[in-house]
Amino acid sequence: MRTAELKTLSLVVVAAVGIPCLACLPQPGEPGLEQQLQTLVDTTVAENDAVSSAALHVDSTALDLDWEGAAGMADPESGRVMTPETPARIASNTKTFVAATVLRLAEEGALDIDDPIGTLLPRDFVEMLEGDGYDANAMTLHHLLTHTSGLFDHTASELYIEAIMADPTHEWTRTEQVARAVDWGDPHGEPGEFYTYCDTGYVLLGAVIERAAGMPMAEAVRELLDFDGLGLESTWWEVLEQEPEGVVDRAHQFLGDVDSYSFEPHYDLYGGGGLVSTVGDLARFYRALFAGDVFTDPGTLDLMLTPVDGAEILGEGGPSTYRMGIWEVEVEGLTTYRHTGFFGTLATYVPELDLTVTATVNQNQAREALGDLARDAILLAAESREQPSSR
Repeated sequence: MRTAELKTLSLVVVAAVGIPCLACLPQPGEPGLEQQLQTLVDTTVAENDAVSSAALHVDSTALDLDWEGAAGMADPESGRVMTPETPARIASNTKTFVAATVLRLAEEGALDIDDPIGTLLPRDFVEMLEGDGYDANAMTLHHLLTHTSGLFDHTASELYIEAIMADPTHEWTRTEQVARAVDWGDPHGEPGEFYTYCDTGYVLLGAVIERAAGMPMAEAVRELLDFDGLGLESTWWEVLEQEPEGVVDRAHQFLGDVDSYSFEPHYDLYGGGGLVSTVGDLARFYRALFAGDVFTDPGTLDLMLTPVDGAEILGEGGPSTYRMGIWEVEVEGLTTYRHTGFFGTLATYVPELDLTVTATVNQNQAREALGDLARDAILLAAESREQPSSR
């Protein structure tokens, strides 16, 4: 999900992880790495008044490390303690799953990423887009996957957050969201001309997945990515699937002082967001993705990570490194691949360290603290590689 006031969520997190803060880190050696990681989580909660809970997962086969920890309260009102097993709405982290599903369908021959969306979408969606000046036969799946479609993002309008806050119980439909993109804004340009982050494009990808797979989006993503085989036991599509048996109650997540726990999830349900997960499950998915356990062809991951050439960044700032459902970000000389989520979730993989880091804070407006937490975990792991084991 995106809003006008907080349009820069992912951008700020991306920027934050690139700022060195070695002096802020616990020194390597004693205490051990796992204790240092727990200190990072504890400090994130203790030093940020808006953050009442945080969780972190860090694993690396190269470092023989598989650790996770948490701090604070998953529900500040009741005093329920946050644990690494506490799930949260991961919002735009869902996009990595959706992009991978489209690429799995391409592997199976059901789709081609260069297919025009005019031949893949329900006719009413095509008519809405064309009625607002879009050429659905020039816009491809690749454009949607890389945010270069030229689509206006319905979540970028101030009207969207106003509508959600006015009626948090409203059950938005996919059609309503596409219609709002048409009603609230105009095309940014021709397909491929501009990069501009766009939830609406991933909402359309959800519809494409359903038609190509011949089953509901939630079922298709689960089956094509093999959630069960990957061990994603605490990951599910809210409302669209049954909550897994035995999973603990999800964390309360905040937008400023507003607790969004009771908000109907439909405002961010259809591909741009919609998944609920834990830091452990999110890490397992990222590790599987980069270990070659999601795609049948190793070249598919290469395709997913291929840079987009020629698209101008629209507006102030913005990442020039978005791939398909994932960013490439440099952290202290290390290449990382990551995505973030609106309410304070982040997942990243560092190939050089074979390192997976996933984190959550329960406050949208603590995105700098989230970025610091992930960055410092990466730097600790990098330093640990150079030190004798002290865990």
